[in-house]
Amino acid sequence: MSKYLFLYGTLRPDMADSEIAAIVGRLRSIGRGYVHGKLYDLGDYPGAIVDPSSSSLVRGLLVQLPPEKEVLEVLDRYEEFDPANPGQSLFIRTKTKVRLTDGRNVQGWIYVYNRNPGEAPVIRGGHYSKSKVA
Repeated sequence: MSKYLFLYGTLRPDMADSEIAAIVGRLRSIGRGYVHGKLYDLGDYPGAIVDPSSSSLVRGLLVQLPPEKEVLEVLDRYEEFDPANPGQSLFIRTKTKVRLTDGRNVQGWIYVYNRNPGEAPVIRGGHYSKSKVA
């Protein structure tokens, strides 16, 4: 069974820095899509909060993960997710429904922000870019 990951920020191929670019390059693009929720500008990176009842969207790219579990472990470390201690993790990797632009719904992993975003601005339109808040 294939595993998928929804990328909306610094893991996207066009945003990945040198620290993670080689791993991101191993991910196979499935297509553009969205999840329901809000995307926040947290300074150096965005943070998504998934909310299936929200009319706001977080836009991004669904990718297929390679079969090697080490890839997901490297991504977890980059996102500061510790499966053994999720309460202390900056992001939590969780499953969600991703709606692709071709109309398909696919279950995939997403890294959701594990803190209160406080006064962080919402990224309008749900699409993270270098200019951040659009």
